[in-house]
Amino acid sequence: MKKYTPSRLSRLPIKWKLTLWSSVLLFCVFIVYNTVQYFFVEKWMIHQEEQATEKTMREILNFALEREIFFEGADLDEMRGFLQKINQQDQRIRILDEQGNPVAVVSNGIEDSLAATITGSPHEQWRSMHVKGNLLLMERPITIFQFDGTVEIVKNINEFEQLSGALFQFMAIGCLVAVIISGLGGRMLARQLVKPLQAMNQTMKNVKQKGLAERIAFYDNHDEIATTMNMFNVMMDKVERSFQQQRQFVEDASHELRTPIAIVEGHLGMLHRWGKHDPAVLEESLQISIQELARLKALVEELLALTRAENLQMDEATAVCEPEQVILQTIKKVNVLHPAFTMERDLRELSGVRLAISVEHLEQILLILLDNAVKYSRERKRIAVQATVQNERVCLAIKDAGIGIPAKDLPFVTDRLYRVDKARNRKSGSAEGNGLGLSIAKRLVERYNGALSIESIEQEGTTVNVFLPIRAGVQ
Repeated sequence: MKKYTPSRLSRLPIKWKLTLWSSVLLFCVFIVYNTVQYFFVEKWMIHQEEQATEKTMREILNFALEREIFFEGADLDEMRGFLQKINQQDQRIRILDEQGNPVAVVSNGIEDSLAATITGSPHEQWRSMHVKGNLLLMERPITIFQFDGTVEIVKNINEFEQLSGALFQFMAIGCLVAVIISGLGGRMLARQLVKPLQAMNQTMKNVKQKGLAERIAFYDNHDEIATTMNMFNVMMDKVERSFQQQRQFVEDASHELRTPIAIVEGHLGMLHRWGKHDPAVLEESLQISIQELARLKALVEELLALTRAENLQMDEATAVCEPEQVILQTIKKVNVLHPAFTMERDLRELSGVRLAISVEHLEQILLILLDNAVKYSRERKRIAVQATVQNERVCLAIKDAGIGIPAKDLPFVTDRLYRVDKARNRKSGSAEGNGLGLSIAKRLVERYNGALSIESIEQEGTTVNVFLPIRAGVQ
């Protein structure tokens, strides 16, 4: 396979490419404009000269026909006087007889030798006008009585040629100036366009050297580049938060795994050294080890559930036909396990509603939220579940009257392995909680284009709101 070798132009920095191409574009536009303008002006000026000569010719023919001049004697003198009167600078007028001999000639600034270069040169006979070099020739036949001849006008358009040359020089100088202006303008344009990219590049270098807290400083003027820079900052915010969450997750997971492993290791070491000969010590150590292994197993299963929730591919065909029944069955299961709790429910608005979520995941979300409500309710054992329809979405509100969540912890309770006051939870009998339930519930809800929000007042209770989309077209 032939190896691709980039051209020298493709290896240029992007700012020089922008400079070069913008300069070439501006220069080409200027050249095309000046060229069109030059040929238009030239054609217009020649047309003006032709019209002026045509007017002179008409005046001569009209004068001769009106006076019925015989081109002899006094009539010929009168004709010469009229020709002298209307003749212009750098112009010669002749009246020729049938044999081509001059009958009347007036000239103003044109030598016969100069005029002969065009009158003696061959040209199309059917044409009444002919241009050669700096001379313009016009011929018209004239017939009066027995006279049959030709009127000939030769005009020197040298001034027009000089003006055309001056115009060409002016446009050539203008093209040179355009090249310089195009280069400078292209350079300035390239600098303005590349400046945001350079700022992004420098920010990336700063991220590499100083950490994820670096951001691009920019003015949001709502154009495409500003939008890109803003998206970069938003992306870096998410990356930084994700990195912090990952670090916190590793630290918390290490702590959660280290404690039961250390307990099991300690008891096994004790049994290995001397405890295996004491039945009481052996029974206690085995019981504690089994409990810690069960906690380890639960933690691993929750981590796997969280991973599955994060990688869940939503099936568009899934829908809960009767969510009211699923919710009632889930409440009943929890109530069987915790008969001391009063489960209030208001699901009237769910009648005929279909939710865009699978039965299994809806039940899993409810079990997680109801389990948390039970776990942190303490003395006031009352839980309320209410469903309302809001803007093509169903809101499921699970409200408890428990210990609540401190305001400083509320933004983080859905993070993985995050627990409010871990030491207090351990003492209060909540050691089985691993801080993964709300994370799993939130990710499951978000995978179905829903949302989960939490409202809580410490020592008064917590309300978890789950928003799920209604299956379109059915209610």
